[in-house]
Amino acid sequence: MQQVNAALYLRRPLLVTGPPGTGKSTLAYAVAHELGLGPVLHWPITSRTTLRDGLYQYDPLTRLYAAGRQGEGGRHGAPDEEDIGRFIRLGPLGTALLPYRRPRVLLVDEIDKSDIDLPNDLLTIFEKGEYELPELTRRAEPDAEVMTADGPGARVTVTAGTVRCRAFPLVVMTSNGEREFPPAFLRRCVTVKLRQPADKGELAAIVQEHLGSLAAESDDLVRRFFQRSASGTLATDQLLNAVYLCRHADAEDRLALADRIMPYLTGPGDDDE
Repeated sequence: MQQVNAALYLRRPLLVTGPPGTGKSTLAYAVAHELGLGPVLHWPITSRTTLRDGLYQYDPLTRLYAAGRQGEGGRHGAPDEEDIGRFIRLGPLGTALLPYRRPRVLLVDEIDKSDIDLPNDLLTIFEKGEYELPELTRRAEPDAEVMTADGPGARVTVTAGTVRCRAFPLVVMTSNGEREFPPAFLRRCVTVKLRQPADKGELAAIVQEHLGSLAAESDDLVRRFFQRSASGTLATDQLLNAVYLCRHADAEDRLALADRIMPYLTGPGDDDE
């Protein structure tokens, strides 16, 4: 896809928009798999999410508690500067900006649900490609080993309290179109707009790609999905769920079962009848 290449070469975030279920999040995983870029770093966004949440978390209370336990054992009760890294964990964004030889893929999921300031705050970080951890910059010792978002046991050394990327990450931001973004934000993004499949052939190809051999048994469900989608909004992953369930469930009426698995997201309100 040309937009993916453009995002990589220009070091721009990729803003992927489209209706629910069109594979916006899947795009990040597909690119990471095809290019061999390792596990995707997933950052789900809510209205309370801040930039700091994505960069790192510092747990001073647990650090003070640990210092108190040391004091009970006869050691000095002040927090140990050498151990501060044990109480810092880099978030998905902070981990993506580590100096990897090859870019990591960061999925910023549902950016349209964020606080109004977060998109512009992200642009500042993307422009610089680096950030500071103030808790480390104040230390006399320049190095600290901190945890990352790659799971238990994953640790990395941060020097002088600064993280600076080497290969700029591929940032995939998804949006369901629930809000408008400021022009300054859109101007700095490479945009991709996904659409619902246009015909039964495209739907069948999607089922084949995801469910393999089950596609041969899904013609009636594909037709049903396409027929119902003319009256209201459906998501493609609803069809995949229906195909899988109808294959493994003992149901006398496959289409009736499929209708229950594929309720309208918007449109006719007779699904509850």
